[in-house]
Order: sequence, then structure tokens, then C-alpha cells
Amino acid sequence: MSLTVAVVTAGLSQPSSTRILADLLADAVKAQVSARGESVKIEIIELRDLAQDLATTMVTGGLPTPKVAAAREILATADGLVAVTPVFTASYSGLFKMFFDILDPDTLRNVPTIVAATAGTPRHSLVLEHALRPLFAYLHALTMPTGVFAATDDFGDGAEGSGLAGRVRQAASELTTQMMQAGNAVAGFVQSDSDLTRRVSGNSLGATPDFATLLKGHAGTL
Repeated sequence: MSLTVAVVTAGLSQPSSTRILADLLADAVKAQVSARGESVKIEIIELRDLAQDLATTMVTGGLPTPKVAAAREILATADGLVAVTPVFTASYSGLFKMFFDILDPDTLRNVPTIVAATAGTPRHSLVLEHALRPLFAYLHALTMPTGVFAATDDFGDGAEGSGLAGRVRQAASELTTQMMQAGNAVAGFVQSDSDLTRRVSGNSLGATPDFATLLKGHAGTL
């Protein structure tokens, strides 16, 4: 089995603590999958590099640029997602929200997802619960029980200790287990409804109905 994990990181600086946390999670997932005898491909989506394209997509009524369309396709075909944002004004960043605003609501349906955030102080740790989980619940993603929050102090000497490293390993284990269970499901034993499980990138436009269809049933009077 070969799995694909999309990693969305919304850090703005270089180097970025948000990107560092995203890489820690990606490496942990890769290690967990490899330990179970499977392979995994990690697809990094660095939102800092997509900022102008996201703004263009927003102001053109959702018409994606090639870079945005490629990012949408990655998410629409990924087996799992790691989403990491810095905390701005007690919530996720505007760039992070802008990216998920331009997705089709069905892109992440039932996708196992780790939510994670970084901030300067542990006092922002509840952002995982009051901001990130509601966002991904709206997008129908399957968020893992363990979210990962990292304050500045977590990246010091204790980064490899039981604190941050332990949370990273636990979240990665949950994501790996969920992805592999989904991949090993036997057809016919799990009931599914195509309308409930379908995923789309939002890049393809449906056929435009003709005027006869649009005006069907209209008598022509006010």
C-alpha cells in the first residue's frame, strides 16, 4: 500500500516554527507508516509561497491559478492531512483560513487530519479546540483525537523529550492507523453512499445548463 499525506503549513517567516512543527509531524507519520511495512509520499503545501495566488483566486470569484489548482488536487487525492498554522489574534492566521476557504466543501470529506498550531505562549493552546476543530468539522474532515500545539519553549532542549515529541508521535500514530484502516477496508463489508463519500477538488466546472433548462416551468409573467 502506498499512501499520500498532504502537509499544509502557514508559517510566514523563514525559518518558521510552524514549518518546523509541520516537518516534525511529517517525519513522525513517515516513520509510523514505514514501521508498518508500507510507503508514504509527503506533499508539502507552503502557503507563504501561494499568498499572491490565493488572493488572486479570491478576487476572481474562485477561479484558481495553476498553483492553487495543483494544491487543490493534492488535497483531493491525499489519504491524510497535516494542517499547521501560527496563532494570530487568538485564532488561525488569515492566510491559513484563505486557503481552506477556496476549497470545495467535499475536498476533505472523511480525510484523516491532524490539526496543529504554534504560538509564542502556551496560553493559546485552546486554539486547537475553539478554532481549528470547528473549521475542519465544517469541511467534513476526520480530525484525530490528539491535536498538537507547540509554544516557543517547546522548540528548545525539550523538543525531543516526552512533551512535544510525545504529542507528535501520538498524533502520527492515530493518523497512520486511520489511514491504513481506510485503505484496508474490504468492499462490501463497509456500507457507503457515493454522495456521502465523494471528494472533489473544485477545479472542474460542471456543464452549464441551457436556457431551456433554466427557464423550465417559468410562465413568462411576473
